[in-house]
Formats: sequence, structure tokens, C-alpha cells
Amino acid sequence: MSGAADEPFIAAVTPLVDAMGGQLLPPDEAGPDDVVLVWEGVDAVAVRLPQLADSLDHMLAALERRQGGPLADLDRRAKQEIVRSLEARGAFAVRHGVETVASALGVSRFTVYNYLNREKGS
Repeated sequence: MSGAADEPFIAAVTPLVDAMGGQLLPPDEAGPDDVVLVWEGVDAVAVRLPQLADSLDHMLAALERRQGGPLADLDRRAKQEIVRSLEARGAFAVRHGVETVASALGVSRFTVYNYLNREKGS
């Protein structure tokens, strides 16, 4: 996918693409919705961005890895922090975002809404 000159560039962007749930592709395989990144005047790599719902699933999986276990096992305060973090990242703009997060946290939609409203009220 890459030549020797652009390997440091690809290595540099890989963690970002992974964090957002994207996929790296050779530039000649880019579709109309993919983003081609240029390095030193040459198409270096294409990035296929995830669908928003896939991004939320990816964020939740990353949070579980970071926490070392299921999000449902966290205490209330930690769950509130997760909800604040996800809200800052736009997770609740996704259709069924509240339901998806509630399921991952092992709480009701009402509880997620309470966490969101508590943040706005303070």
C-alpha cells in the first residue's frame, strides 16, 4: 500500500484512523466517499471513514478495552464519566445512540438521560 517515502506518514496517521474506526486503503482503491491523504505531493493512502453507528460501537469497544472489562461493571460515577465523554464526542447524535450506550452500560435509557441532564444542570 505504501512506498518507503510515505511509510512514516502512514505510521503517523494509523493510530488516528484506528481510533475513529476507519480503514486504510491503497489510494487507487478509494471510493467517492473515501478521503485520500497526500504526502509530499503524492497520494499516500486512502481513509475509509466509518458510518456513525459503527463509530459508536467502536468507541464503546475502545472504552471497554481501556477500562479492562465490560462497561456495565463500572460504578455509577464511572458510568457518568463515560456518558460525558461520549456526549463530547457526539455519540448521542447517532440514531439509537442513547439506547446503544444504555445497553453497553447496563442501565436504562432513562438513566442515560439523567446523566446527560445532570451534566447540563451543573
